[in-house]
Amino acid sequence: MKLVLGLMSGTSLDGVDLALVRTDGERIEALGAFSSYPYDEGFRELIRDGFGKKSGHEAREAEVTNRHIQAIERFLQTEGLTRSEIDLIGFHGQTVFHEPDNGLTIQLGDGAALAKAVGIDVVNDLRTADVLAGGQGAPLVPVFHAALAKDMAKPLAVLNLGGVGNVTWIGADGELLAFDTGPGNALVDDWVKKHKGQAFDEDGKIAASGDIHDDCVNTFMTHPYFQQPAPKSLDRDEFKKIAFDLVDDLSVEDGAATLTAFTVASVLRAQDAFPELAECWVICGGGRLNKSILSACKAYLSGIVLTAEHVGWNGDAVEAQAFAYLAARSAAGLPITFPGTTGVRQPLSGGQYHPAK
Repeated sequence: MKLVLGLMSGTSLDGVDLALVRTDGERIEALGAFSSYPYDEGFRELIRDGFGKKSGHEAREAEVTNRHIQAIERFLQTEGLTRSEIDLIGFHGQTVFHEPDNGLTIQLGDGAALAKAVGIDVVNDLRTADVLAGGQGAPLVPVFHAALAKDMAKPLAVLNLGGVGNVTWIGADGELLAFDTGPGNALVDDWVKKHKGQAFDEDGKIAASGDIHDDCVNTFMTHPYFQQPAPKSLDRDEFKKIAFDLVDDLSVEDGAATLTAFTVASVLRAQDAFPELAECWVICGGGRLNKSILSACKAYLSGIVLTAEHVGWNGDAVEAQAFAYLAARSAAGLPITFPGTTGVRQPLSGGQYHPAK
C-alpha cells in the first residue's frame, strides 16, 4: 500500500485539487485529506488563452508546474505531513488541447521539475500512451469509479460534470463502458463570464430564471458527436461555436437556461449507449451543485439520481483521488485504460515516472 497524493486541475479552471489515497492500485484502503486552492482570474486568463493551441505553451507550463508545487507545499503544511510520508504523486496537469483522432493530447505540467522541487516521486502524462495506441485518452477515471463503487448495486452510472461531461457505466459483472457525454459546465460558465463577468452560474440561479428554447436544444442535438458510438471523447471547446451561435440572440437568462439544457440533453442521450439502463446515477463534479442540472437529471434520467455525497463520496475530490489511484496503478504496471473506456485495442498502462532524485 502506498500513500499517494493526487493532483487535478480541470478545464473549468477552478484551481488545483489535492487528495490523498492509500492504495496499491487495486484496492482502496483509505481516502484521506482533500483540499482545493483556487486560481486567480489572471492565471485563468493565461490558461484560457492556451485552449486549442498545439504549441507555444512553455511559459504556461512553467507557471502550471509552479502553481502545483505551491499547492503541494501548502497542503503538506496544512495537513502536518512530511515529504517522506508521501510515497508518490499523481500529476494530471492542465489540459489545453485534446484531439485524439489526430494522435494529440496536451496536458501542461513538468513532472520531472515537480518531482525535483517537492522531493517526491511523480507520475504524470497519463493520457499520451493511450492516444498513441489509438485510444481516446479519456475518460481516465472509470477504473477508479469501479473501485469506489465495488460494493454498490449494478448496473450503475457515475456521471462527472466538469467543463466536459463524462460517464462511467458499470455492469453487474464489472463490465466498463465510458465516454464523454457532451458539454458539462464549460458552455454556461463561458456564457455567464461573457455577459455577467462571473466565473460560473452559482446554484444554476441564472439558468433557473430563464426559459429554455427547445428549438435550439433540438438543433444542438443534431451535432454529429451524438451519433458517434462510444467510447468517444471531446475537447473542452468542441461545441462552443455552434452553441453560442444558437443562443446569441437570447437574453442572458434564456441563454444560460438553454445552454444548461444542452448539458442535460447530452446526458439523457448518453443512456442510449448503455448495454442496460442504470439502476442508479451518482453525480460528481461541480455540475452536481447546479440545481437546474440536478433537478432536470432527477426528473428525466432512468433510475435513482444521487449526488456523490449521498453515497459517502466527496464529489469535489473524486477526480484528484482518481489521479492518485491511477498513479499507483501506473507505478505497478497495471492497466489504466481499457477497450470499453477509451477504445484502445487492449488494456493498457500509461504515464511517465519521474523519481525525485
